[in-house]
Amino acid sequence: MNILFLTTHLNTGGITSYLLILGKGLVKDGNKVVVCSSGGTLAPSFTAAGIKVIDLDIKTKSILNPKLFFLLPKLKEIIKSNSIDVIHAHTRVTQFVSEILAHLTGVPLVTTCHGFFKPRFFRRLLPCWGKKVLAISPAVFDHLRRDFGVSPKKIALVQSGIDLTDFINLDDQFRALRRKQLNVPDNIVLLGVIARLSDVKGQDILIKAMREVVLACPNSRLLLAGEGKMEPQLRSMVKEYQLEDHIIFSAVVNNTADVLSTLDILVVPSRMEGLGLSILEAQAAAIPVVASRVGGIISLIKDQETGFLAEPGNSRDLAKVLINVIKREDRGKSVGLAGRDFVIKADFLNTMIKKTEEVYVEVKK
Repeated sequence: MNILFLTTHLNTGGITSYLLILGKGLVKDGNKVVVCSSGGTLAPSFTAAGIKVIDLDIKTKSILNPKLFFLLPKLKEIIKSNSIDVIHAHTRVTQFVSEILAHLTGVPLVTTCHGFFKPRFFRRLLPCWGKKVLAISPAVFDHLRRDFGVSPKKIALVQSGIDLTDFINLDDQFRALRRKQLNVPDNIVLLGVIARLSDVKGQDILIKAMREVVLACPNSRLLLAGEGKMEPQLRSMVKEYQLEDHIIFSAVVNNTADVLSTLDILVVPSRMEGLGLSILEAQAAAIPVVASRVGGIISLIKDQETGFLAEPGNSRDLAKVLINVIKREDRGKSVGLAGRDFVIKADFLNTMIKKTEEVYVEVKK
């Protein structure tokens, strides 16, 4: 089968990781995958995986941007020349464009809902979910049904997976080198967040929590790996709370395994989260995870068993959980190992690929 992925860009992020993982699996199963986007730093990884990459000027925040309509002839030609069987769209803008393409070409559209959206007027007026919409977690499934009135028959629950081989055997030598570069000695407990710096990801909540964490555990530091519009505000908070010696800002690297290899605890303080691929990655690496009790996170973490949960938006509760995990190192390690067992047994990646292929076959009928 020939599949066209449409997305806004191929820079580091959850959607790009999802597309690369899914694309690799589809190609391995003998499918042809073409991805159209405005390009990005991870484009070479797609090419190396046998995925055809086509750059288009599709990056915009508005579905009414005129340039989208001028792209339609080019996209129709891409569909024709690559004998595309299914269009698979992944962002609001590309869902809108793909809905038009599906009508123009007769090629069925599948979309993936990667998170939570406000039920605004235009999204209700022009939902653009395609013939089938994939929900990446049970919480997203309920969101589509409850907030947008999507029929459960139109939704397929296809939980996202990761390539475990990238994380199960992290390089100890690289860990030592990377921590040295960050000026983090061996006796330091390094907490970390790997996410764009935005309100929804909750880094501000964690910085507030770090005031209590540092008092109780002076040997702790926090690595904020990511970039985003909230960086100036977060840096200002760090200065206000006099945490400059305990918090490190670092631009996110293309390989999240490199960042994870430096961490002792992954923190996911999100206000809302569709699933949380970084949680799966940390679990595969047997790194204990402390996360908010929100969204799809609760489908990955059973509190005190495969990770640790804190109340969302509550910096005091988050600090309490973190302090307990830091002080009870053996407990953290055992939960980290249980998290690894969980993701290995769940086999999310192979299930994701198989179920996605089944959806493609279904919409082709």
